[in-house]
Amino acid sequence: MTEEKWGQLRQRLLKTVGQNNFTTWIEPLEFSSVDEGVAVFHVPTNFMGNYVSQNFADLILHELSMSGESVQRLAFKVAANSPARPVRQTERAAEPFAEMAEASTAQAGAAARTEDAAASSSLSRDGLDALQAAPLDPRFTFDSFVVGKPNELAHAAARRVAEGGPVTFNPLVLYGGVGLGKTHLMHAIAWELKEQNPQLNVLYLSAEQFMYRFVQALRERKMMDFKHLFRSVDVLMVDDVQFIAGKDSTQEEFFHTFNALVDQNKQIIISADRAPGEIKDLEDRVKSRLQCGLVVDLHPTDYELRLGILQTKVQQHRETYPGLEIADGVLEFLAHRISTNVRVLEGALTRLFAFASLVGREIDMDLTQDCLADVLRASERKITVEEIQRKVSEYYNIRMSDIIGPKRLRSYARPRQVAMYLCKQLTSRSLPEIGRRFGGRDHTTVMHGVKRIEELKTTDGQIAEDVEMLRRSLEA
Repeated sequence: MTEEKWGQLRQRLLKTVGQNNFTTWIEPLEFSSVDEGVAVFHVPTNFMGNYVSQNFADLILHELSMSGESVQRLAFKVAANSPARPVRQTERAAEPFAEMAEASTAQAGAAARTEDAAASSSLSRDGLDALQAAPLDPRFTFDSFVVGKPNELAHAAARRVAEGGPVTFNPLVLYGGVGLGKTHLMHAIAWELKEQNPQLNVLYLSAEQFMYRFVQALRERKMMDFKHLFRSVDVLMVDDVQFIAGKDSTQEEFFHTFNALVDQNKQIIISADRAPGEIKDLEDRVKSRLQCGLVVDLHPTDYELRLGILQTKVQQHRETYPGLEIADGVLEFLAHRISTNVRVLEGALTRLFAFASLVGREIDMDLTQDCLADVLRASERKITVEEIQRKVSEYYNIRMSDIIGPKRLRSYARPRQVAMYLCKQLTSRSLPEIGRRFGGRDHTTVMHGVKRIEELKTTDGQIAEDVEMLRRSLEA
């Protein structure tokens, strides 16, 4: 079969498979020869050859047969030093991280053209430097990380990995919600490793960047350069790995990169917004690899940790605003009201200091509520009467029906009064509404229960402790 005939056949395939599939899978194929009923094609990678064989082989065989070729099967071979397809200007304009991609492409192209091994090694190292499109934040170090009960295990594991030495936790997987410190710990590990050993090849990037680099390498037919770049690192750190879920080709390459680094006893550190087993559309074999190391959860912050973070940040802000005073109770108020996200908490404090410095006022409760009215409204979690009833019944180990029901035994009446008190304090419900939720009781019964708990809090230490524990549990 001639090149001209192959070109005509490719045009028919374009109409059949569509532009996207054609550009990604058919266009990179290079026809080599037909020998004894076997059509041989050169491909950039084994992965591409396998994919085309599984998904497009029957179609290609059909088109070959229609062209008069006697072909029974296809064979794919990886082409050595295949020339890169020129990148169209429109592709270059749309390419995410364009500057990084152009620098890396130029370096990879130079490495492919030279036969000097030392130069190739040097270019690969330059390519890795260009790859770090997500620079490390100098603020995110272990010294600036506030440790509390919700994150102490994650901090201890990160410290151990950052010490270097023999690889013990591989991979280390940090997972948790937004603003709980995953990225801070990732950056802190990288800084510590670089400080201890400046020659160590530490690569930190997001899963999104990994995917874009993989797609770029496929498009430009530089998969060998891609594999070399990622598999020659000493420490690979991938942030937000859940991003590759559902992207089969990217997961395939991540899986092979992961295995190659583990086989070389290189450290891998991963972060995600949930446990590996709970990431939807993540392949089972990738989940299995992530779960074979140390998986650590960063729990939502508690009141004490949030207060500690605020106190640390205040010391940092005093360097910028040395004359500003902050009234007693403001930090406690913020730690109590903004409980969902540490980034929001830090941003609120930054706004307070900036606003107070501009208007020349002390940071007191009035200024705080005026300045942060929108943040406080957004952070206000709606606690329901039913949620309070359920928490109180669980705490006192009684049935929820006993709290709502008519029984007046003290073992039921006291928890019922505690629940009424919490409903009055933590919800916007009126007394009659609360009474209706407690078996249709009158609002005066609710008033008596609330007043009774207020009195007991000052005289009975156990009741005061119960109420505080339940309040923290409901607001967490």
